[in-house]
Amino acid sequence: MTLRRERSTDFLREARFGRSRVSWRIGTKVSPRRRRQLNDENGFREDLLGRADRAARYEDRATRRKLYVESWNASMGTVGNQVVMDPMLICKKTRRLKGKMADICRKEPSLLKEIARGVQVGTKECQYQFRNRRWNCTTMRRSLRKILLRDTRETGFVNAITAAGVTYAVTRACTMGHLVECSCDKMTAKGNRLGKLTRTAEMEKSLPTEGDWEWGGCGDNVKFGFKKSRDFMDAPYRKRSDIKTLVKLHNNNAGRLAIRDFMSTECKCHGLSGSCTVRTCWRKMPAFRDVGNRLKESFDGAAKVIPSNDGHSFITEGPTIKPPDRFDLIYSEDSPDFCKPNRKTGSLGTQGRRCNSTSQGVDGCELLCCGRGYDTRVVKEKISCECRFRWCCEVTCNTCLVKKTVNTCR
Repeated sequence: MTLRRERSTDFLREARFGRSRVSWRIGTKVSPRRRRQLNDENGFREDLLGRADRAARYEDRATRRKLYVESWNASMGTVGNQVVMDPMLICKKTRRLKGKMADICRKEPSLLKEIARGVQVGTKECQYQFRNRRWNCTTMRRSLRKILLRDTRETGFVNAITAAGVTYAVTRACTMGHLVECSCDKMTAKGNRLGKLTRTAEMEKSLPTEGDWEWGGCGDNVKFGFKKSRDFMDAPYRKRSDIKTLVKLHNNNAGRLAIRDFMSTECKCHGLSGSCTVRTCWRKMPAFRDVGNRLKESFDGAAKVIPSNDGHSFITEGPTIKPPDRFDLIYSEDSPDFCKPNRKTGSLGTQGRRCNSTSQGVDGCELLCCGRGYDTRVVKEKISCECRFRWCCEVTCNTCLVKKTVNTCR
């Protein structure tokens, strides 16, 4: 008795159809016992393959679900990064914009230009505040993009100063009459009161304490700038509650509050012979350098947070750490040391950076160079010297070459 078994090049595919690949020539005889044995073996193989197939389908579903979540987070991260790096680009490349951000992109081009100007203002201030640190707020896209994907203290400062810059630029444009959508803030309340404005400690300090005065002039319309900054920068994250979103929204708001809640009051006297019989007062934004200094202090004292049990808020990582208020910056990931180049974290390293050999601070060669040492060389630099005032009204200077000692990190 002979038995021939056909060869199969794709056993998995054939087994899924439930076809037995064991056949016999016509006229051959197989005992019932052997037939049952062959059928049992084939059924066992099909059962194993069926289980493996079901497991593969479940795994595929989990993988697809994970990829969907990752793609959603990546797309939201891309949108957020574009807002910080180039707000004009987000309107050109992102087709699925909805809500208030879409309205700004499609219906308010002049406002979009002011938003882009505000991003530049925030970037310049960031570079000034971190000019002597290992991370110097670089604008290189490949580095900044990696930085913004993480919730470090540096990311928190970038988001806060950018939101503040947008608020500042839009408010200034309203005051200067560059936007048709808004005008300067004209309050009509008289006497020692703020009308419908919410009082804060800073507002109380800036109000006139003596004599009669009234609101007038053309104050900074920070209410409009605050609203448009929030509409554009917070729009992609409003309906989400993960820790990254909560941290970003908190820091964005802290940046805007650094302007709105620290407005000052300026007054002008009116009366005969310069007497200050009546004063007209208006609200004015703080200098943006003061805003940067305030946010830099918040950066130095930033608190690390973790998700709370309710899934919609955050708490500080340590029980002894003071809970952050609205003006404080927060973060959820530790920062890299930024000593060496790292593509994953966006660090460019400190090699070649200038340092101060006599300083013990963050700009000192010991800290800035991460203990690698530094090189000293003498260079010649051109400076303006022997300046003279000429009537009228011109200042002329000569160009002089001076020797200067420069220390650079190894």
